[in-house]
Amino acid sequence: MDELSRVFAALADPTRRDMVTRLATGDATANQLAEPYRMSLQAVYKHLKVLEDAGVVSRPPGPQPRPVRLEAEVFDLMDKWIERYRRRAEERYRRLDTVLAQMNETQEGSAA
Repeated sequence: MDELSRVFAALADPTRRDMVTRLATGDATANQLAEPYRMSLQAVYKHLKVLEDAGVVSRPPGPQPRPVRLEAEVFDLMDKWIERYRRRAEERYRRLDTVLAQMNETQEGSAA
């Protein structure tokens, strides 16, 4: 699986997206991240492992508690991918607008 696929797969889960949202405001320990969820700390660590394997978060080596840090660079990868397709869609809509405008002008010209 390529990097972008791992990132999107990791973010497909609502709990992991919520963790990312919370980490966007600052680093947190696994215990802090676990607080609002009705799941075991072990389940939280599994979610963190998926995010870490995808490069979305990192944890420095060492003893617990270790801060979990959001890796903002991964969003650059997603931005580039999304932007490419957004531009293509916008170009397609501009071409459609041009065709519709020409059709409207043709109709107005025939009515006169």
